[in-house]
Amino acid sequence: MKVLVDTSIWSQALRKNASSEDEILNELKELIKELRIVIIGPIRQEILSGLSDTNKYDQLKERLSFFDDLPLDTEYFEYAAQLSNTCRIKGIQGSHTDFLICSVAIKNGIPIYTLDKDFANYKKYIDIELYKRRK
Repeated sequence: MKVLVDTSIWSQALRKNASSEDEILNELKELIKELRIVIIGPIRQEILSGLSDTNKYDQLKERLSFFDDLPLDTEYFEYAAQLSNTCRIKGIQGSHTDFLICSVAIKNGIPIYTLDKDFANYKKYIDIELYKRRK
């Protein structure tokens, strides 16, 4: 089964002080080895944003080029808006990107691998599956 990896996981794994004993990093490595990673353009943009060092940007861009973006049609954006509205009615706010991630995950039947606690709140009102690391 494929897994949609959120920016929070990539950020954790790409930190300078990321330890080879970090469970999150090791799980990401396993998913990469198993060719199970799914990425979308907005996540790629978030990962690459904020890098002022051109060399680091180019290196990271090159590494990420291994992963193809899942194409996003209008239906994903419309469904993301619907999910956002559903959560907002229940008092749960979130970013447009978060709801786009939820939309992609639901429509493709894939879990979201994230450290962002907001997704646990969304899960109370929309039918997303959150990826659980293997032990």
